Amino acid sequence: MSLEYLSIKDVQNGLQRRDFSCRELVDYYLAKINQQQDLNAYLTINQQVQEQATALDQKIAHGEIIKPLTGVPVAIKDIIVTADLKTTAGSLMLQNYIPPYDATLVTKIKQRDGLILGKVNCDEFAMGSSNENSAYGPVRNPHNTDYVPGGSSGGSAAAVAADLCVYSIGTDTGGSVRQPASFCGVVGVKPTYGRVSRYGLIAMTSSFDQAGPICRSVADAAYVLESIAGHDERDSTTTAKAVDLYSTKLSNEISGLRLVLPKQFLSAGLHPEVRQSLELAIKLYESMGVSVTEIDLPLLDKVLAIYYIIMPAEVSANLARFDGIRFGQTASAQSLWEGYKNTRAEGFGSEVKRRNLVGTYVLSAGYYDAYYKKALRAQRQLKIMMDQVWQRYDGLIGPTTPTSAFRLGEKTDDPLTMYLSDIYTVGANIIGVPAISLPIAWGANDLPIGLQLTTEPFSESKMFSLAWHLEQKLALNWQPKNI
Repeated sequence: MSLEYLSIKDVQNGLQRRDFSCRELVDYYLAKINQQQDLNAYLTINQQVQEQATALDQKIAHGEIIKPLTGVPVAIKDIIVTADLKTTAGSLMLQNYIPPYDATLVTKIKQRDGLILGKVNCDEFAMGSSNENSAYGPVRNPHNTDYVPGGSSGGSAAAVAADLCVYSIGTDTGGSVRQPASFCGVVGVKPTYGRVSRYGLIAMTSSFDQAGPICRSVADAAYVLESIAGHDERDSTTTAKAVDLYSTKLSNEISGLRLVLPKQFLSAGLHPEVRQSLELAIKLYESMGVSVTEIDLPLLDKVLAIYYIIMPAEVSANLARFDGIRFGQTASAQSLWEGYKNTRAEGFGSEVKRRNLVGTYVLSAGYYDAYYKKALRAQRQLKIMMDQVWQRYDGLIGPTTPTSAFRLGEKTDDPLTMYLSDIYTVGANIIGVPAISLPIAWGANDLPIGLQLTTEPFSESKMFSLAWHLEQKLALNWQPKNI
């Protein structure tokens, strides 16, 4: 049996039928990771994973029940802590950090006998939209290696697209799961805020951060989310709401559902090929009995401004701990003040420094009221507006990104243009709702184009069902053509 591009269900069935062993599966992926080092997707390989796979084979041979994630090889974004496995956050500040504990979601994967292949590359401290901000070099898009994979979870998306794991876990603060998923032709999910524990995520923006799965199918994403979601007493922002069995409701009827296409999603910056792909998806939904109504949602024009005030403000607070004394590499210095200065100057890259400076500025005396408090008020107004939308409609439909992937180096000298890559994704983080990106078309240069669906809080079942029906209707092969 071929081990290429297996789904989670394929792994389950293969292990049950003894078509292959966990060790054979792990060996296949480790060999493939070694062959594809030019993608720079992985930063650290789990040196114990082969031994763990062999032990799992023995458990299965003795009648151990095969659970949804049993024996499924996974890659973890390097901003999520893993016990005894280096976690750098893509930064020199943490280049030798080996955590003594697992993030809650990692614990859940291990409890379900998942096999962690290693840690994958990301923008430094999850700050970026191209995975060019990593201290360990950029990740390349498997579909065309001259192009970026997106960010900040670029290593996660590239690894899944290139079949260097079955699925991956990324984090999403303003689109960092969905945008790279769109660029790499895979499925990326940002759950409702509080659906998945943040315990063990190195914080960027605590009020926006959420971990989510990156997979090759909607069904796989549903399997993973129902496995890692749930209340955690170590994260007070997690909800006590029961976790739905999303994977059992994928085929739920969607005829009669009502979607909104905000006029703000059809801005001048939307590339014609992306717009054309969106129009095709809308026609497919309408053929399935889903109505799509174009309406004006004026506050969506303000989402980038809101995001790029609140986000850096929280960044500056969260990263204050990395001073070489409490956390982080310690630089040589002759005094305490010089130690702080040298540690942060040497340990942080340019984008992290930029966002720290902006955040410190908007929180400073004289500017707090003018910027930060206004952004919080606008955030509340946006939530009120969207609560009214949820009363009448079932979700939003739109592009995930204004364009397909761009060339490596194309936007590194223009951060404002880079930030516009997030224009359609940040809104879901600002109001804390679930969103999914799935590939819907091929653009120029063999690059995929993604569609985003956003639904009301804790309506992941509906979101998955909408995405699954479209995926089934499209029935396209998203494997990279050049690997």
